Amino acid sequence: MFSILLTDVLYSSVQSHRPRCLPQNAATNPPHAMPVEKVTPVLNVNDIGQSFAWFELFGWERSFSWNQAGMIAHAAVANEHGEADFGGVFQGEVTVFLCRGAQGSQGTKMPSRPGADDTDGVWMTWWMSTKEEVDALHEIAVENDCIVTWPPTDEPWGVREFHLRHPDGHMIRVSCGLG
Repeated sequence: MFSILLTDVLYSSVQSHRPRCLPQNAATNPPHAMPVEKVTPVLNVNDIGQSFAWFELFGWERSFSWNQAGMIAHAAVANEHGEADFGGVFQGEVTVFLCRGAQGSQGTKMPSRPGADDTDGVWMTWWMSTKEEVDALHEIAVENDCIVTWPPTDEPWGVREFHLRHPDGHMIRVSCGLG
């Protein structure tokens, strides 16, 4: 039901906010779309090593690190050529890239109240399979003094979620479906 409503809203948005590059009939007769295989967010961070450690708290693994001299062995945070400027973390089939001081902006504004979404930086959702997994990640966050801006809550739109703030101000909604 939710996805149908969201699809209707997005369709209406396409109709009223059509980019100039689309032909007039694009919404009713879309061109053949190329399937997107994956989406990988890139977070602007202050320190690749600090971000690696933060993600590792939640079970993510390092995939690679890179500096101006090239790949750094074993996804280390630095080598003889200096600190890593870029890196990646993964969990299963999901990857997040980390870029030191570039590619987007960091979050500088805290939410004005618990649960508010009036922040900057990147927002993303980590989809978990069960409520227990959401609650377990919340417990890990609290035990490690991570910033939680909204506690685990069963929301009226059919998800349980909490809001977790990355050290560089990005917001993660840790969620699972309730239905």
